[in-house]
Amino acid sequence: MEIGKDLIAASSTPIVLAILAEEDSYGYAILQRVRELSGGRMEWTDGMLYPVLHRLERLGHVEARWVVAESGRRRKYYRITSQGRSQLAEERRQWQAVDATLRGIWQALSVSVPVGHPALAAPRPEGA
Repeated sequence: MEIGKDLIAASSTPIVLAILAEEDSYGYAILQRVRELSGGRMEWTDGMLYPVLHRLERLGHVEARWVVAESGRRRKYYRITSQGRSQLAEERRQWQAVDATLRGIWQALSVSVPVGHPALAAPRPEGA
């Protein structure tokens, strides 16, 4: 199953904040964690992740610091801030509301309108 770009973009902030609430992390590790948590259904790229991290940093939701690994390689680690934890709580409330709404709609439609019912078909153009 492929998840649409709009849904991936909309969910990127709470996903990144939740991962950073777990522990401080760097870009590649965040990408791996997204893949792991999604069961491989979400394959983020650097080009998608770093603009999100930079926006969250500008907003004060995350802080970054450079760390030199034992290998001598420098990595930029990101840490969620207290403001970021508050934002994560708000994002969670909003996503739970969206989830509950969609579940209610889908349950109502599956009960009142059988699959394949004309009410679910695409609307016909006028005069058709």
